[in-house]
Amino acid sequence: MSGNSARVRAAVEEIADEMRKRDDRGTVADYIPELSRVDPAQFGIAVIDEAGEIAAAGDCDIPFSVQSITKVFTLTLALGMVGDRLWQRVGREPSGSPFNSIVQLENERGIPRNPFINAGAIAVTDLILSGHQPREALGEILRFVQFLADDPTIHIDKAVAASEQRTGFRNRALANYMRSFGVIDNPVDFTLGVYFHHCAIAMSCRQLAMAGRFLAHGGIHPNTGRSVVHPERARRINALMLTCGHYDGSGDFAYRVGLPGKSGVGGGILAIAPGKATIAVWAPGLDAAGNSHLGRIALEKLTKRLGWSIFGA
Repeated sequence: MSGNSARVRAAVEEIADEMRKRDDRGTVADYIPELSRVDPAQFGIAVIDEAGEIAAAGDCDIPFSVQSITKVFTLTLALGMVGDRLWQRVGREPSGSPFNSIVQLENERGIPRNPFINAGAIAVTDLILSGHQPREALGEILRFVQFLADDPTIHIDKAVAASEQRTGFRNRALANYMRSFGVIDNPVDFTLGVYFHHCAIAMSCRQLAMAGRFLAHGGIHPNTGRSVVHPERARRINALMLTCGHYDGSGDFAYRVGLPGKSGVGGGILAIAPGKATIAVWAPGLDAAGNSHLGRIALEKLTKRLGWSIFGA
């Protein structure tokens, strides 16, 4: 193990130990019944550095519902399919509103503010679905994530998907509203079926950190040396993660952590230290903006100790 890897491992283990001892754990998402059953005492972290060395601690191998983190992968897939035509349907600006807001969508005539709020991710999913059956589109998304993580065992948690379908009334409203403006092309039930299921992909911190590595390495899949996306596109995906990846908590995350990141209401966060590492944390309790409370604190501590903020050490 290199000296740098030993330093990362020591920081990861210390932070995991600190997080285990904290009482302020946030509140698990309860609007998706299946997520409300998750034990908030869990915490996991995994870091994969530029050499492929893995430092992991805590509950880093327990699969959890990654939820909105899959929006990074569906965005990447959709850009590969339609290129910059995607931006005719979805904006690139921070929302400043809750992730499931319909007010903003109404004000902006059905064009979602960015691809990481629910409306934007539904529009991206609709583009991936076009020309496919829902099962085919979902299979393509899952295979893409498995390819990125180099792990064919990654799967969809069907109980979580069913729970989302039973309770996804706000998402149905968003999708129907966008359909009325021609932003959604496919039958709403088909698009939402794919959306609910890809949000229910289950991954561990270790798997999630693996899946994000191409964004830390200029769009190259480190295990194969193959290009996943052009370096410029990788930079732009990272830019969107920095400005929009934590809903209306994105500015605070950039201020405190200083890395591109994407959260999910399952309590996970994927963060990218360009050229250095990928980091995945999981703590199910959320803050008021719907982001992992301890996950953000852990990432802030890690970037401070290692000097990994993109804004300087």
